[in-house]
Amino acid sequence: MLRYTTLPTPAGAFTLVVNADGAVLASGFTSEAAKLIPLIHRDLMDELTPSPDLGPATDAVKSYLDGDVAAIDDVPVLQRSGGSFITHAWRVMRDIKPGSPIDYSDFAGLAGRPLAIRGAAQACASNAAALFVPCHRVQRKDGSLGGYRWGLPVKQWLLNHEFTA
Repeated sequence: MLRYTTLPTPAGAFTLVVNADGAVLASGFTSEAAKLIPLIHRDLMDELTPSPDLGPATDAVKSYLDGDVAAIDDVPVLQRSGGSFITHAWRVMRDIKPGSPIDYSDFAGLAGRPLAIRGAAQACASNAAALFVPCHRVQRKDGSLGGYRWGLPVKQWLLNHEFTA
């Protein structure tokens, strides 16, 4: 069984979906869990039920919002992709420190394929676990934000929050 909850944040409603073990399968800045379902790999799908408290995942989001921006680092995440590079890139993305965004080229290099800049961008675009897998910390070489599934104002809010925490 999958459980979900929605929390208020200064950037808007934030919904997260976890499995029975508490691993985040999907999360994003929406009040509609239905918008997250297509992001979850079909092999991880199960019945979805609302729950007001998802334990450590909920606590981590609240702590992050209160200024402990590293609180999300230890929450387990479970995602599946169609390729090994994307899966590896998601793990590497979790090592990008708050307040220290990097560009897509540097991210590709950290992921072990310095020429795979489009692959690095695809890892960001296909990330289902926003916040926990911090694709918002990857930006363009010129320092502009690039894209973000949940909108550039949300991405900017997250980066500002991490710089000031």
